[in-house]
Amino acid sequence: MQLTAPARTDATSTDRTSADRTSTDRTSTEPTPAPRRRPTGLRDADGMAVAAFVLGLVGLLVMNVILGPAALVLATLALRRGTTRRFRAWLGLTLGVADLVVLATVVDLSNTVSWNFG
Repeated sequence: MQLTAPARTDATSTDRTSADRTSTDRTSTEPTPAPRRRPTGLRDADGMAVAAFVLGLVGLLVMNVILGPAALVLATLALRRGTTRRFRAWLGLTLGVADLVVLATVVDLSNTVSWNFG
Protein backbone atom coordinates (compact mmCIF):
# COMPACT_ATOMS: atom_id res chain seq x y z
CA MET A 1 0.00 0.00 0.00
CA GLN A 2 1.34 3.39 -1.02
CA LEU A 3 0.65 6.52 1.01
CA THR A 4 0.53 9.87 -0.73
CA ALA A 5 -0.05 13.27 0.71
CA PRO A 6 -3.21 15.05 -0.37
CA ALA A 7 -2.74 17.78 -2.93
CA ARG A 8 -2.59 21.30 -1.51
CA THR A 9 -4.79 23.98 -2.96
CA ASP A 10 -3.82 26.94 -0.78
CA ALA A 11 -1.35 29.74 -1.60
CA THR A 12 1.62 27.86 -0.16
CA SER A 13 1.48 25.11 -2.72
CA THR A 14 4.82 23.47 -3.34
CA ASP A 15 4.13 22.80 -6.99
CA ARG A 16 5.01 26.38 -7.97
CA THR A 17 8.34 26.92 -9.62
CA SER A 18 10.92 29.22 -8.13
CA ALA A 19 10.22 31.78 -10.87
CA ASP A 20 6.56 31.86 -9.86
CA ARG A 21 7.50 32.42 -6.23
CA THR A 22 9.82 35.33 -6.95
CA SER A 23 7.38 37.01 -9.30
CA THR A 24 4.58 36.89 -6.75
CA ASP A 25 6.90 38.09 -4.01
CA ARG A 26 7.74 41.18 -6.06
CA THR A 27 4.12 42.05 -6.75
CA SER A 28 3.24 42.76 -3.16
CA THR A 29 0.35 45.08 -2.43
CA GLU A 30 2.54 47.25 -0.19
CA PRO A 31 4.54 49.91 -2.02
CA THR A 32 8.28 49.57 -1.71
CA PRO A 33 9.85 52.42 0.19
CA ALA A 34 11.97 54.71 -1.94
CA PRO A 35 15.60 54.92 -0.89
CA ARG A 36 16.32 58.00 1.15
CA ARG A 37 18.38 60.43 -0.84
CA ARG A 38 19.64 63.76 0.23
CA PRO A 39 18.98 66.71 -2.03
CA THR A 40 21.68 67.39 -4.60
CA GLY A 41 22.49 70.75 -3.05
CA LEU A 42 23.46 69.14 0.25
CA ARG A 43 25.64 66.54 -1.46
CA ASP A 44 27.37 69.32 -3.40
CA ALA A 45 27.83 71.33 -0.23
CA ASP A 46 29.39 68.33 1.53
CA GLY A 47 31.77 67.86 -1.38
CA MET A 48 32.68 71.53 -1.25
CA ALA A 49 33.44 71.27 2.45
CA VAL A 50 35.78 68.33 1.89
CA ALA A 51 37.42 70.05 -1.09
CA ALA A 52 37.95 73.22 0.94
CA PHE A 53 39.63 71.21 3.70
CA VAL A 54 41.91 69.35 1.27
CA LEU A 55 42.82 72.48 -0.71
CA GLY A 56 43.57 74.40 2.47
CA LEU A 57 45.74 71.59 3.80
CA VAL A 58 47.70 71.17 0.57
CA GLY A 59 47.91 74.93 0.18
CA LEU A 60 50.03 75.17 3.32
CA LEU A 61 52.81 73.43 1.42
CA VAL A 62 52.48 74.37 -2.25
CA MET A 63 50.71 76.97 -4.40
CA ASN A 64 49.13 78.78 -1.47
CA VAL A 65 48.50 81.84 -3.63
CA ILE A 66 45.92 79.76 -5.60
CA LEU A 67 44.78 77.08 -3.17
CA GLY A 68 44.22 79.44 -0.22
CA PRO A 69 41.57 81.60 -1.91
CA ALA A 70 40.00 78.50 -3.51
CA ALA A 71 39.64 76.94 -0.05
CA LEU A 72 38.08 80.16 1.26
CA VAL A 73 35.53 80.31 -1.55
CA LEU A 74 34.57 76.63 -1.33
CA ALA A 75 34.26 76.69 2.46
CA THR A 76 32.08 79.80 2.34
CA LEU A 77 29.81 78.28 -0.32
CA ALA A 78 29.52 75.03 1.64
CA LEU A 79 28.54 76.87 4.81
CA ARG A 80 25.99 79.02 2.99
CA ARG A 81 24.41 75.97 1.36
CA GLY A 82 23.99 74.28 4.73
CA THR A 83 26.49 71.44 4.64
CA THR A 84 26.23 68.65 7.17
CA ARG A 85 30.02 68.70 7.46
CA ARG A 86 30.21 72.10 9.08
CA PHE A 87 33.37 71.37 11.06
CA ARG A 88 35.24 70.34 7.93
CA ALA A 89 34.06 73.48 6.14
CA TRP A 90 35.25 75.62 9.07
CA LEU A 91 38.60 73.83 8.96
CA GLY A 92 38.83 74.57 5.23
CA LEU A 93 38.05 78.22 5.90
CA THR A 94 40.67 78.40 8.64
CA LEU A 95 43.29 76.63 6.54
CA GLY A 96 42.56 78.95 3.61
CA VAL A 97 43.22 81.95 5.85
CA ALA A 98 46.36 80.24 7.17
CA ASP A 99 47.53 79.74 3.57
CA LEU A 100 47.28 83.46 2.93
CA VAL A 101 48.99 84.30 6.24
CA VAL A 102 51.88 81.96 5.37
CA LEU A 103 52.11 83.56 1.92
CA ALA A 104 52.13 87.08 3.38
CA THR A 105 54.79 86.11 5.93
CA VAL A 106 57.05 84.51 3.36
CA VAL A 107 56.65 87.43 0.95
CA ASP A 108 57.47 89.87 3.75
CA LEU A 109 60.56 87.94 4.84
CA SER A 110 62.00 87.15 1.41
CA ASN A 111 60.69 90.09 -0.64
CA THR A 112 59.51 87.69 -3.35
CA VAL A 113 56.34 85.73 -4.09
CA SER A 114 58.23 82.47 -4.68
CA TRP A 115 59.68 80.46 -1.81
CA ASN A 116 61.22 77.04 -1.18
CA PHE A 117 62.09 74.78 1.71
CA GLY A 118 65.88 74.99 1.30
